[in-house]
Amino acid sequence: MPTHIEHLSRSKTALLAELAQDVSSQRVLDAIARIPRERFVPEELRVHAYENRPLPIGYRQTISQPLIVALMTQALELMGDEKVLEVGSGSGYQAALLSRLAGQVLSVERVDQLARRAQQTLGEIGVTNVRVRVAGDTLGWPEEAPYHAIIVTAGAPRVPQELLEQLAAGGRMVVPVGSRDLQELVRVVASPKGPVMTNLGPCRFVPLMGAGAWSEETPY
Repeated sequence: MPTHIEHLSRSKTALLAELAQDVSSQRVLDAIARIPRERFVPEELRVHAYENRPLPIGYRQTISQPLIVALMTQALELMGDEKVLEVGSGSGYQAALLSRLAGQVLSVERVDQLARRAQQTLGEIGVTNVRVRVAGDTLGWPEEAPYHAIIVTAGAPRVPQELLEQLAAGGRMVVPVGSRDLQELVRVVASPKGPVMTNLGPCRFVPLMGAGAWSEETPY
């Protein structure tokens, strides 16, 4: 019988081979190889950490499917020195990947418990260039703008104007846009003539809540 560590290692190797069929960026694949996804899921689910599917992390939130994470990250076209905003810290896994690909990552999360847990886990695995805070009344982290890249890890009814205003000239944003239940992944480039949008395919995320997105439903 393989040990738990051997199982995770084999599962990660298999996942990386699967992702490589659709993900062309070696930098993104290398980041996924370096980040221990099992540290960002509940302990009882760690055996499933390298399956290509989302997993629950509590508070009606999930850690996204690795393929979607990889494709969204690849679409940002990070070179290594960018300032990146993440809207929706969740477990902190996406921020951990970004930390290996950009210079500075700022991440906001609506659920206080998740924000604190994400920052703790990032610290435990040695990530030092990510700051996590509880989201305010405005989408994003406007006082730290502009950003070279913005990634939104929840579904919005439209591309949020509040986030477009925080994007630097030439910057890239990736955001799921659509209904509460099904979205299209949209890549936005801030050009001199206005935002240029490209659909990257269907996806499914939890709703982006708050001003500039969906209205509140039931509190946690």
